[in-house]
This record gives sequence, structure tokens and C-alpha cells, in this order.
Amino acid sequence: MKKIIVTGGSGFIGTNLVNFLIKKKFFVINIDKLTYSSNKYKEKLRNKKNYKLFKLDINNKNKVIKIIEKYKPKAIFNLAAETHVDRSIDGPKNFINTNINGTYNLLESLRFLKRKKTKLKLIHISTDEVYGDIKGNLRSNENYRYEPSSPYSASKASADHLVKSYIRTYKLDAVISNCCNNYGPYQFPEKLIPKMISNILNNKELPIYAKGRNSREWIHVEDHCKALFALYLKGKSGESYNVGTNLNMKNIDLVKKIIKVFKSMKFKIGSKTKIKFVKDRPGHDFRYALDNRKIFKKIKWKPKIKFDQGIKDTIQWYIKNKNFLNSISKKSYDQRLGLKV
Repeated sequence: MKKIIVTGGSGFIGTNLVNFLIKKKFFVINIDKLTYSSNKYKEKLRNKKNYKLFKLDINNKNKVIKIIEKYKPKAIFNLAAETHVDRSIDGPKNFINTNINGTYNLLESLRFLKRKKTKLKLIHISTDEVYGDIKGNLRSNENYRYEPSSPYSASKASADHLVKSYIRTYKLDAVISNCCNNYGPYQFPEKLIPKMISNILNNKELPIYAKGRNSREWIHVEDHCKALFALYLKGKSGESYNVGTNLNMKNIDLVKKIIKVFKSMKFKIGSKTKIKFVKDRPGHDFRYALDNRKIFKKIKWKPKIKFDQGIKDTIQWYIKNKNFLNSISKKSYDQRLGLKV
């Protein structure tokens, strides 16, 4: 049975990727330090037969090396990251430590193993936010300049540059993916879509920054997992690939669509569930938009899940899995947005 390591495999995308790889008959080794957003709910449900979890910080280079030497994986998907922009604004330190230092130590582990003739491929997962605010009707391709705006996006941009430097200098076998906003099951309810779903289910206000005109590109996490697997199979070492759908939506339109889906399901919207515009976050990028032609053409991957169906399936999943939301519900984020808790 082929083995694959996923760092950050207990986060939102990581949980879905681990599940995807297990279904593909891989033995999956998950290295995750299990922070606040880790999916302990999913850990209780997962089949242990072809899965192993190591509670470990990827900054622990020696232990990472030992795990790689023991299991001899074909590839590593690097999803270990702090990802929430608001938290990076409140305190950048953890983002620097995990996203930059963690990536550096993972790369050093691979450089050490390469000298010992260990062969494996690194798929480094990054974000569209490294490109910064995309003006007008432009879409950023893989050659677009990096212009990150937040401590989060700056930390991810730094990690991308580190990976590129190790590819060129040390000839590591690695590819980089820059993906748009994900949605789907098991997402921590600080992010926009699960936050809105959770608040509707619990008859709370729906906070939106400024007037909700900021535009984001959306992809279902299942499509993202399939893209990452395609990059493992076909991605050319040293190359970066944008992963997106070309579907952009203003935040206000997205929230209205979520409300509409709930109503179509005959769900009774509570009296307190109303859109509330809140003070904008500092340095808030107005628009992200990816040019995805490279992965469409070179890798022959395209997203399959239409947004209308994907968001309906996502809402239904959260309704059926209220325990997931209840197990990780936090008051601190509502307080940050100036809402009553």
C-alpha cells in the first residue's frame, strides 16, 4: 500500500484530503499539532486501518525526519498552516512560526533526506491571497507579482518563496498550488460560509465586513482535493499552479444566497437572523481572482461541483452534523466583530 504524509491533516482542507486519500487506498500519515481549529470531531470517526496520526509540530525537524524514514511516503502534502486573516492581524507570531518557520524546517528535513537518496514529492499548498488585491477585471496567473496585504498572506508568500528557492538551489521535487476560497464539510466556523450557516442555525446576526462588496472566488473542498491529487500525479517539479473555478461572488451576494437556500429547504429563519454590517478589517483586500488556465490545460483538471449544488450540500451537512459546530463554537470571534454574545 502506497503511503502519503499530510501535514495539517486535521484542519479543514487536510481532513477532507486525508479522507479522499484513504478512499484512494493510500496509507495516510497525518502530522498535526492539533491547534484550536483542528478537527478532533473527525478524528473520533476516522477509520484507523490505513491511517496514523502524529500529534507533532512540523518545526520538530528530527521527529519529522524519523517519520519519513520509517514510513517512506511517496509524497508530502504540506497543509500545516495558520490560515485565518483576522487572527493574523490580532497576533502574527503564530503565523510566522508555523507558516514560515514550519515550512523552512520541513524543507530542511527534505534536504537532509535527499542527501540520503530518499525520493519523495512535496505538494506545497498556498493561497490566492499572496497576489493581493486584483484590480478591475484582471485575473492573476502564476507569473503575477506577489503583493500580500495581511500578516497571513505575507507568511504564505514567504513560504512559497522558500519552497521555490529550495527547488532551484537544492533540486527538491516540489510543486506549489495557490487556491481560492474553499467551502464544504468540517470547516472551522470563523470562515464566512460556516459562520453564516452556524449563525442561521442558532438564530444569530450575520456579520459582514463593511458593505459586503468584497469579491472572492469559491471552490468546493472536494474539487480542491482532486486538484491536489492531480498535481501529485502530473504536476511538474518547480512549477506553480493556480487552483480555482473562475466563479467570483461579492460577500453580500453569497450571504443572501445562503439565506435563500435555507428558505428553499423550508427552514424557519429566526427573528434575530439579520445581516449586520460591521467595521471592516484593516487592510482588507477588495478582490481576489485567479487565472486557472494553466492547471486546466497542463494537468487536465477542472472543477466539477457547481456552486448552487455545493452550497446546498454544505448546508445540509452542517444541519446533519450540528455536533461539529457545537463542539468548537467560540464566543471570542463574535466579540471581535462587535456582536452580542
